[in-house]
Amino acid sequence: MDDLVQMISNPALMWTLGIVSLVCFIGSLLVIPWLVLRIPVDYFSGEYRHPVPWAEQHPVIRWLLLILKNLLGLVFLLLGIAMLVLPGQGLLTILIALVLLNFPGKYRLERRIFMMPSVRQGVDWLRRRAGRPPLVFKD
Repeated sequence: MDDLVQMISNPALMWTLGIVSLVCFIGSLLVIPWLVLRIPVDYFSGEYRHPVPWAEQHPVIRWLLLILKNLLGLVFLLLGIAMLVLPGQGLLTILIALVLLNFPGKYRLERRIFMMPSVRQGVDWLRRRAGRPPLVFKD
């Protein structure tokens, strides 16, 4: 308990966490729309997800990119969990982490999230503002 009080009363740590939260917040405001606009219109219309852009690369490059993408996703996941109790966009950061991480059932989870009415309306609004057609879902 004393360690927690000492950690919270450490100004350098609090400033660092505050800056990290602010950077993640601003980054998520830029990254989320960019990612949403890059989703192909028919991405969710199939039973299985589309192949990744680097699927045709040399196996060493493909594995290196996969490992780096998952490490970045893990960092975002840990930051998102921390931001659930610290200032910042915890849920948004966790959503970014889920997009980056690879795990069984990820495509079904993405479809389920994007089919939620509030998420779908927001995504369609962003795409409409950018002159892109709305996402097509197989019902």
